[in-house]
Amino acid sequence: MDVAELGAWLRLSLTPGIGNTGARQLLAMFGSAQAIFEQDAGTLQQLGTARLADALLTEPGTLADQLKTTLAWLQGADNRRVVTLGDAGYPPALLHIEDPPCMLYMLGTLDPWSPGAINNAAPCLAIVGSRNPTPQGESNARQFARVFGEAGLCVVSGLALGVDGAAHDGALLGGGTTLAVVGTGLDRVYPKQHLALAHRIAERGLIISEFPLGTPPLTANFPKRNRLISGLSQGTLVIEAALKSGSLITARLAAEQGKEVFAIPGSIHSPQSRGCHALIKQGAKLVESAQDVLEELHLPQPSAALHTAQEDVDGQPDDPLFAAMGFEPVSLDALQARTGLATAELQARLLALEMAGEVARLQGGLFQRMARV
Repeated sequence: MDVAELGAWLRLSLTPGIGNTGARQLLAMFGSAQAIFEQDAGTLQQLGTARLADALLTEPGTLADQLKTTLAWLQGADNRRVVTLGDAGYPPALLHIEDPPCMLYMLGTLDPWSPGAINNAAPCLAIVGSRNPTPQGESNARQFARVFGEAGLCVVSGLALGVDGAAHDGALLGGGTTLAVVGTGLDRVYPKQHLALAHRIAERGLIISEFPLGTPPLTANFPKRNRLISGLSQGTLVIEAALKSGSLITARLAAEQGKEVFAIPGSIHSPQSRGCHALIKQGAKLVESAQDVLEELHLPQPSAALHTAQEDVDGQPDDPLFAAMGFEPVSLDALQARTGLATAELQARLLALEMAGEVARLQGGLFQRMARV
């Protein structure tokens, strides 16, 4: 893409009152972004209101700076690119969603949509969930994603804290690829705690944004990007979500796009499980193991996926303390009453199990048994 063409696309995206829908209509009429801005006032006024024509004829004041910033960013590394509707590198799956973005900024080595790679592209699966998961929820996200990575799937998520970050990390740990769809410009990393993770994703996966460089983490942008997370994926797996959460927005969008929706159930007492339970009531597929998802998507399972939740439980150390704990968060006092152990001995045994990753310490002085995925 030459400078003039890039400038025209940026101008189209920055023109107020146009949006993706209006831009696509103009592109269909005139064939290219550059051709739109070659039209005279009379032609443009015939398309709609005088205000629309004036907006198209008036160059946005931020255009020159945005073009300069984008050109400098593109020259910063070989794995940076901008793709537009009609480009060979534009993700084909996004052409079939409602409101596909006209421009996408990409950072990373993964290029599954190039002409030579489309038929060999790895299937994509979205993993979304709470930004404040329980230790078990975060472990589930990482371990499920690791199995999916080993199975050759590309794990898609949103680079947020909690489940998103664990899913990206797990996919990379499994030797797979991962794709992050973010709600800021690609010259920013949000949250900052994921700066190192973002670098790892860029080295072995891909980060995508529809927002111009310099876009800060605006609240409204994160629900908007969710349509891309679901749109890029064959299915969406929800791991812990409240009833009102962005994860449920992503799941709803996936269902509307005709994609599979999966949900992991949890405790009936946990607010973090209620969103997943609501999805299951609405028809989402209940998931107990990574194998459940792989079978539903008709994908081969690596050896790591061929086990059940019960086998995970049976594989834990033979400690009577586990039977006393059950699978719900439990207080030290309750455990002491159930086991009859002295406080010092009980605390020592819980600490040992916590260090071994078999027990998680929760807020409020609670403990929970950890099941391995």
